[in-house]
Amino acid sequence: MSTLKEAKIGTVVTVKKLSGEGAVKRRIMDMGITKGTEIFVRKVAPLGDPIEVTVRGYELSLRKADAEMIETV
Repeated sequence: MSTLKEAKIGTVVTVKKLSGEGAVKRRIMDMGITKGTEIFVRKVAPLGDPIEVTVRGYELSLRKADAEMIETV
């Protein structure tokens, strides 16, 4: 199992599954991150938090904790 947190800069990954519960999972889905969505990893901050990605044509910054809940292929 690999997560968005482990993805390398410049790669495109596809969402396989969202883990998490309730409001946290709903918030991630509201950002447009759903099963089958392609995510391009743009940048990672020097200390690893946050991660900047492109999802559905817009730029988004995610915390490491949230990125860890997104399983990718």
